[in-house]
Amino acid sequence: MAGIERTAAKRLTNVAWGALAALMLAAAGAALWQTPAIAAEAAVVIPPPAMDEKPAAGTARAIFAGGCFWGVQGVFQHVKGVTSAVSGYAGGDKDTAVYETVGTGRTGHAEAVEIIYEPSKVSYGQLLQVYFSVAHNPTQLNYQGPDRGPQYRSTIFAESDAQKKIAESYIAQLGKAKVFPEPIVTTLETGKKFYPAEDYHQDFLTLNPTYPYIVYNDLPKVENLKTLFPDLYSDKPVLVLAGNKS
Repeated sequence: MAGIERTAAKRLTNVAWGALAALMLAAAGAALWQTPAIAAEAAVVIPPPAMDEKPAAGTARAIFAGGCFWGVQGVFQHVKGVTSAVSGYAGGDKDTAVYETVGTGRTGHAEAVEIIYEPSKVSYGQLLQVYFSVAHNPTQLNYQGPDRGPQYRSTIFAESDAQKKIAESYIAQLGKAKVFPEPIVTTLETGKKFYPAEDYHQDFLTLNPTYPYIVYNDLPKVENLKTLFPDLYSDKPVLVLAGNKS
């Protein structure tokens, strides 16, 4: 619990205290599920990727970084066809894959989420569409919402040449369509290993739905997923540590 308290304190010091105070006094966390308009970041409606992978049997892996992994994990845990979404670190060495060390911004790591999915049910391109539209803001360079530093960068850790080509094509497509008010700054990194984060970070959104940071920054992302992608949304999240309780 000490780890959770330190982490939450760090997150909260970065959030506008006035907005958080208003939210805490306005309603309980359950009620705020229904008010996505107050989210720190609004979702953006974007077209699906013109290039995508074909349906296939078995499972595949995708790794995305887009700010605090609590919210990114929480979103993808609600996507149909995703069998696992684990918070962790990617981009640096194993020895520095520790929350407090990553938080210095000097390790090369980004807070990331490893997603295991079934290509027969959801494609890599669909995951990218959720990533760009709902899970984070791809126009923010080395920060995301209230969190600052390269550890919060927008990065796709491509697992293969095919994933890299799909991601590059989609970024170019979205840039040409000008669906965002600012240029996309998402980077592509290859050949980087993923390291799971500490247990107290796993399933954080689901287990702590009334934390002010989660209420303000992350619960609206899940509601936006439900609204914009009803065919992909699963009401029951696929959890890491909590016995798959909804």
